[in-house]
Amino acid sequence: MAKKLLSTALLAACSTFAMTAQAADLKVAIDPTYEPFTFKTSDGKPTGFDVDVANAICAEIKRKCVFVEQVWDSMIPGLQARKYDVIVSSLSITEERKRVIDFSDRYYKTPSAIVVKKGTEYSSPASLKGKRIGVLKGSTQEKWALGELKPAGVNVIPYEAQDQVYLDINAGRLDGTVADKVEVHGGFLRKDEGKDYGYVGADQYEEKYYGEGIGIGMRKGQKELKAQIDKAIKTIRSNGTYDTLAKKYFDFDPYGN
Repeated sequence: MAKKLLSTALLAACSTFAMTAQAADLKVAIDPTYEPFTFKTSDGKPTGFDVDVANAICAEIKRKCVFVEQVWDSMIPGLQARKYDVIVSSLSITEERKRVIDFSDRYYKTPSAIVVKKGTEYSSPASLKGKRIGVLKGSTQEKWALGELKPAGVNVIPYEAQDQVYLDINAGRLDGTVADKVEVHGGFLRKDEGKDYGYVGADQYEEKYYGEGIGIGMRKGQKELKAQIDKAIKTIRSNGTYDTLAKKYFDFDPYGN
């Protein structure tokens, strides 16, 4: 009987150890087509500001980040299907999304803008009537374009990835895009293929489209995980880690006001 009890105890201990080891990994969803926030190095490794922030948070909460690539408009369904634990991929905190998932505190906030060929006259969305504007499918920029540009006669065309938008602009199939200003600068305007394009109109911050800023998405009810991540964000903001990471990609503080 003693041997049987010991065997049972050992099995239970092994099971607990296995569960603890498994919990050490935090599966993090990213869409690596969004430079400088999430993209791949020449050898295929995920990198960018979002990736660095995720790794810094994982270090604080003593877990290992394991990155899972996911098409953008399937991000939230994939989270709900438990394909990964969190989304760290420039996900805006909006009221619509908060109805189905929870968010961490904000970890950055940057504006979006319209990008078209330089010299394009613009005074209002009606100035772009008849033009073809590409947007990331399922993004807040798509919602803004559908709410503000489409009613003015602009053709709003969704894409699975933002880098596909830039390819079609270069191929002459699109006239421009609506995108995060930092992303479109790093992913398009600063490159040779974007030299003939620039911003028009005001910076876009409208909360009904863009929400409160960018946060980390997680399934509903994960109170302990949310508390850990919120604490980690505060810690990396206060101890200089966040500023060090930001300076790799930006010449300003992306945290916002």
